[in-house]
Amino acid sequence: MRKSILTRLNNWIIFVVMTTLVIAIVVSSTALINFLRKEEIKRISLLSKAIRIQQEVKTPDTDVLDLLPEILNINNTIPFIVTNKDKKPILDLGYYRNIPESTIKNPEKLHDLIINMEKNYAPIEIKVPDGNNQFVYYDNSRLLNNLRYSPYILGLFILMYFGFTFWFFKTIKKTDEGYLWAGLAKETAHQIGTPLSSMIGWMEIMKLESPDSDGIHEMEKDIERLRTISERFSKIGSVPELNDMNFNETIQENYDYLKTRISRKVNFTLHLPNYTVLVPHNKILMSWVIENLVKNAVDAMKGEGAIVMSVFERNKNILIEVKDNGSGMTKQQARNAFKPGYSTKKRGWGLGLSLARRVIHEYHNGDIKISQTEVGKGSTFRITIRKGDA
Repeated sequence: MRKSILTRLNNWIIFVVMTTLVIAIVVSSTALINFLRKEEIKRISLLSKAIRIQQEVKTPDTDVLDLLPEILNINNTIPFIVTNKDKKPILDLGYYRNIPESTIKNPEKLHDLIINMEKNYAPIEIKVPDGNNQFVYYDNSRLLNNLRYSPYILGLFILMYFGFTFWFFKTIKKTDEGYLWAGLAKETAHQIGTPLSSMIGWMEIMKLESPDSDGIHEMEKDIERLRTISERFSKIGSVPELNDMNFNETIQENYDYLKTRISRKVNFTLHLPNYTVLVPHNKILMSWVIENLVKNAVDAMKGEGAIVMSVFERNKNILIEVKDNGSGMTKQQARNAFKPGYSTKKRGWGLGLSLARRVIHEYHNGDIKISQTEVGKGSTFRITIRKGDA
């Protein structure tokens, strides 16, 4: 329990650290963009001053004459254009820059561009001596426009990377668990097989001595059941063939066998459709799933109560429900019920429902879930499998 709490705590710490890292990258990128924007505004302000000085000074110093064109020409990224007070663009050399020539030659496009520039930034006014003030309209450089979306793209990329990493390691873990369970199951089948062969031989000898014995007949059924169980384990990890079709027959055989093996204090009933239900399935593995659900129900009722097993059709699916009036489950128990190793019982490895889920999900492309449960009132397990063609 303590290890589980520490594992969860570590997972939360990793999640918080990763989330903080993503937020930090987005915030720092946004701060960098704001800094670059302010720097571009400063450059346009300096450019506006250069234009004003160029117009105001009649006989400038030689150094000033060299400096002003350099200030104007150093801007190779920020688009700007100078207009008069009526927003009419001045298309003289040095009064616009970094604007496509096709836009300059098209008055409508140029007007729309000036309007858009004004929406993004207030124009800088150039006061001239004759009162015909001019205005510098400008916008972000292409680099700044591209960088504006980079924090979100980077943040999304990082989240996608973390998501892929989580999926990758989860897939590896699931694959390793699958190999572990498959190896364990096949080894169990091998271990059961040796004494089972001897038991079959001894049974044949006993039948020769007492061919009409009821006890021997019942023991023969149990040995056949052990053989079926061994075959179930041997199929784990392999792709089973779904050759069986008559689903009613499979369920009925399981019911008949389990009814004689569970406590007489359990009222066990079965409801089947009055027509043949065709479902492609593997009888051996499906029997295992049903047996697991019924035995779990008996344990939940502590050997006394009622179990109702029902088979019915809904749309193009066949549903099998196993309902008991036992102890029921809490929400947390229901969420963890199908996890490998989880069990509310003092004995057992907690593999039954996990393997049942694998049989239904991976081998029969179906679904198994707890459709209803309430503490003190019982639980209902539901299997959903697609119906076969008639």
